[in-house]
Amino acid sequence: MSALAAPNEVVTRALLRQVHVPGLARPAALITLDNGFDHTKPNSFGPGGLTSLDEAITAALAADPAFVAVTGKPYVFCVGADITSLPQLADREQALEIGRLGHRVFARLKDSAVPTFAFVNGAAMGGGLELALHCHYRTLSGGASALALPEVSLGLIPGWGGTQLLPNLIGIPAATQVILQNPLMQNKMLKPKQAAELGIADVLLEPADFLERSLQWAAGVVRGEITVTRPEVDRDMWAGVLYFARQTLDQRLHGAVPAAYKALDLLETAKDADFAAGTAAEDEALADLIFSEELRSGLYAFDLVQRRAKRPAGAPDRGLARPVNKVGIVGAGLMASQLALLFARRLQVPVVLTDLDQGRVDKGVGYVHTQIEKAVSKGRMDKGTAARLYGLVSGSVDKAAFADADFVIEAVFEDLDVKKQVWAELEKIVSPEAVLATNTSSLSVTAMAAELEHPERVVGFHFFNPVAVLPLLEIVRGERTDDATLATAFAVGKQLKKSSVLVKDAPAFVVNRLLTRFLGTVFAAVDAGTPLDVANAALDPLGLPMRPLALLQLVGPAVAYHVGGTLHGAFPDRFAVSENLRRIAESGQPIVVDDEINADVARLLVVGDEPLTAEQVRRNALDALAQEVRLMLDEGVVAEAQDIDLCLILGAGWPFHLGGVTPYLDRTGASERVTGRRFLPPGVASLPA
Repeated sequence: MSALAAPNEVVTRALLRQVHVPGLARPAALITLDNGFDHTKPNSFGPGGLTSLDEAITAALAADPAFVAVTGKPYVFCVGADITSLPQLADREQALEIGRLGHRVFARLKDSAVPTFAFVNGAAMGGGLELALHCHYRTLSGGASALALPEVSLGLIPGWGGTQLLPNLIGIPAATQVILQNPLMQNKMLKPKQAAELGIADVLLEPADFLERSLQWAAGVVRGEITVTRPEVDRDMWAGVLYFARQTLDQRLHGAVPAAYKALDLLETAKDADFAAGTAAEDEALADLIFSEELRSGLYAFDLVQRRAKRPAGAPDRGLARPVNKVGIVGAGLMASQLALLFARRLQVPVVLTDLDQGRVDKGVGYVHTQIEKAVSKGRMDKGTAARLYGLVSGSVDKAAFADADFVIEAVFEDLDVKKQVWAELEKIVSPEAVLATNTSSLSVTAMAAELEHPERVVGFHFFNPVAVLPLLEIVRGERTDDATLATAFAVGKQLKKSSVLVKDAPAFVVNRLLTRFLGTVFAAVDAGTPLDVANAALDPLGLPMRPLALLQLVGPAVAYHVGGTLHGAFPDRFAVSENLRRIAESGQPIVVDDEINADVARLLVVGDEPLTAEQVRRNALDALAQEVRLMLDEGVVAEAQDIDLCLILGAGWPFHLGGVTPYLDRTGASERVTGRRFLPPGVASLPA
C-alpha cells in the first residue's frame, strides 16, 4: 500500500455505526462516506479512502448485521476516484494497483453473504456509482444532483466494475448511453427519475426523509416483504448495439478518443466474460489510459471547468456589485426571448421586453410562455413556479418601461450604428447607475459607448447559442467600463449559472475570433479548389463535436460572414473575406442536409485550380489557430492560455481530450512550429518531458 500513498489525498473516511431498524432482530451496519468537508468538496476515493472503506466493511461484517448499507454525507454519495492523484502515479504497475485495489474492496459488497445496500443520497459519479452498482440493492434520493459515469469524457474508462456491471443490470443499449453517449454529449448527467427508469436504482425515494425510508425499505427486503424484480437483459441484441455504437464513434471521433474505444471493447467483454476476467481487462485498460496525452489534457480541462471557471481571472471584488431587481431586454426576437426566460428563472425578478411594434413584443412574450408550458407538461417545472414566471415576464413597445431597471441588455441587429442609437435613447430613460449590457458577438463595446454621457456603465455580455445549454458568458470590459459595472456583470452571470470569462474589448472577443479564423482556413482551401467534402472532413482527427460545415450551419452563414467582415476590417492580413462564404450566405439554403453536403450549394461555389490535401488543410487550420492564440495572448485579450481553452470548451463545446485547444497545439507541434514556443509547460496538460 505504501507504493500507492497519495500525500495530498483528502481521505474520505468510511464511518461505521450500528442502527436498530424496527422489525429486525439484529442491528444494521450503516457505513457513511465523509471526507470532513461540506458538499462543496465532494467525497472521492484515493488509496486512503479505499482502505478506510475496506476496514469499515470488515468491522461491519464481523458484527453479524442484518444488512450492510453504504451512504454519503449530506447531498453527496461519492463522485469517484480522486483523479488529482493520477498524475502522481510513477509507472504502469502503480496504475494497475489502484485499479485492483478498488475492484478488491468493492467486490466485498458484491460477494457478501449478508445483504448489501447502497443508499444513494446525493451526487454519485464514476467510482461512486460503481460502488453502488456492487451492492445487491440500491435506493436513490429524488434530490440527487448528478448521476453519471463520466470517465470517457476525461480520457478514462469506468475502471472499478462499471463496464461489466452496468450492461448486465440495465442492458447494453442503456449502458452504452450512460458510459459512452452521455460523456461525449457535454458530459450529460442522469436525473434521479431517469436513473430509476433505467433500472440503476431499485426504488426512488423523497429526499426529506430519505435515510429513514431507505432503512425501512431495506428491512422490508431483508424480511422478505419486498421482492425486487429486474427485467431479464436481452443478450441477443448485444453485438448489434455495439456494432452501431462503433460506427457512430468512427463517424464522430475518427479514433480521436482512445478511451471511448477501450470502453466499447470492455462492454463487449461484459457479455460473456466472468466478472474477474472483465475487471482484470478494466485494470489493463485503465493502466494504458493513465499514461496517455489525452488523459492529461482531459484532467487539465476538468480542472479548468471545476476550478478556474468558478474563480474568473481578473474579476473585480464582488462587494462592488450593485443589486439587480429588474431587467430590461431590448428586442423580442428569439435570442432576446431566450434571455428573458433565463433571467426570469435564475434572478426571479421582473423582466420586460421591448421591440418596435406590439406584434413582435407579443411574439417574444408568447415564446417565453410557450417554453414555460412545455416545461410544466414535461414535469420539469411545477405549476406554482410557472405561474410566478408568467407574472415576471412582460412586454412593452415603450422603452419607458426600463426607467426603474437596474440591468438592461440589448439583443438587436448586429450593427454598430443601430446599437449606438439604442443606447443613446436608453440613457435618457434609465438611472445613471443602471448597467447597460450588449450581447454583441463581434462589435466594439468601447465604440458602442463612446458618445454616451456615462460610458463607464456599458459592458459586453456575450452569450452563446443555445442560451439555455452553453454555459460560457464572455464578459467584455470596454476601455471605460468601471469596476462596479464589471462586478455587477459577474454577479449576474453567476446568478444565471453561467461560467464567466473576462475578455478585453477586441474584435470578436475569443470564441468567435478563433472559430472564424479556423473556418477561414477551411474556406480558403475551398476557394483554392479543394473539394468541399475533403475540406469538411480534414479536421476529423481532432474529434470535434461537429464538422466545419455543420458548425457554419448552426452559427448561420450570414452571421459568420458578418463576423468575418468585422475581423477582416480589423486584421485584413489574417482574415480574408471568402467569396464562396458570401454566396452561401446569400443563397439562404442549408449547407448540410441529412449529414450530406447540399449539392445545390456546392454548385454555387467558384473554386481555383490548386486543391489541397486533407492533411494540408488540417495543418493550415492548426497553424492558424496557433498564430491567433499567441497574438490574442500578446494583446491581452484574456489573462492566460487557460482562459482561451475554457472559452472553447464552454462556448464551442470543444472536447476535454483536446484540453480546449492549446494542449493539442502543443502536442502536435503546431505551437512551436508557428510561434517558437509552447503555450503550456510540459506536464501541465501533457506527460512530463
